[in-house]
Amino acid sequence: MGVPRIKPLDFWSRGQHQLASPISRFVRERVRFGQMEGSSGHSPSPAIFRNRYWILRHGRSVPNERGIIVSSLENGTKPEFGLAPQGVEQARCAGESLRKELEEMGAPVDSVKIHYSPFSRTTETARAVAGVLGVPFDGPSCKATVELRERYFGQSYELLSHEKYAEVWAVDEADPFMAPEGGESVADVASRLAGVLSSIDMELQGSAVLIVSHGDPLQIFQAVLGAAKENLSFLDEVTDLQKKSLVAPSMLSQHRRFALNTGELRRVV
Repeated sequence: MGVPRIKPLDFWSRGQHQLASPISRFVRERVRFGQMEGSSGHSPSPAIFRNRYWILRHGRSVPNERGIIVSSLENGTKPEFGLAPQGVEQARCAGESLRKELEEMGAPVDSVKIHYSPFSRTTETARAVAGVLGVPFDGPSCKATVELRERYFGQSYELLSHEKYAEVWAVDEADPFMAPEGGESVADVASRLAGVLSSIDMELQGSAVLIVSHGDPLQIFQAVLGAAKENLSFLDEVTDLQKKSLVAPSMLSQHRRFALNTGELRRVV
């Protein structure tokens, strides 16, 4: 199969315009905070984020072992597409690594908040980490967050060989605003991730936040976060149709440089 037919990004069809208002409010509040904290009126620094953030790609999963793409919410939440035995061990090791990092920082375990994709492989990963940390998985500190779901590659890729990813990534590099037919572009995913980052950082303060998600979304999340560190208004621009032209494609097209292995933990703020 060749490169799939691609289509222009349509933010309105996905309801992303609904995010613009709260994100704009987040940006305004953080800019004011940065101006109060600093002696100059320069752009906000990464310290403006009120929480510490770690990201974790799910452990090795059954789809990884079978070499297939499972990206739809319908398929991804099926129990048969959860973690492989190796993935369970990877998740536990990630939990131990996070526990050690928190101890070294003097951060209490009760400051941990885990937000995870509702897919089976990410839910099981988050549950294993919570168990290592002693955080009640069914309590308020752990939350399934649908915006952290896997990037949907479209029905034409669903359940096919993971070797097909290369076709989508080639499109991403050429134009991150173009999507596989029926699927999500890089900018689509960036939009929902910018929204969830803004929401979490407005809701929490002084927390150690763990984001448990998937390969492509976490790559894109890091691209969004890097751009936001340079210019916090990027979070507003990437979610607002009227400001889409302000987003340089290069900020999103190279997301593959942020790739993580299965079960890899990384502190990002």
